[in-house]
Amino acid sequence: MALHVLGKDPDSPEGKSATVYYDDVRHRYLVQGLKVLDQERLDQLDLPDHEGVVEIPTYMAQFFRGVAGSGDGTGADVH
Repeated sequence: MALHVLGKDPDSPEGKSATVYYDDVRHRYLVQGLKVLDQERLDQLDLPDHEGVVEIPTYMAQFFRGVAGSGDGTGADVH
């Protein structure tokens, strides 16, 4: 399995978050961001116990393939 960094938040302190990754074997995205901990927002989600939620800035959507091209420079959409 290979994880590919599609984009990092250029405004992140220390450059460690948020980050969008692509898993080329499972064909899935991994998103690193701030954990959503405030109960008001969590109460609005139908979130199973085995899942969690992170948030990323809206401008990070450009790194998802199929949103603004592939995110990897190839222009290919991944489904």
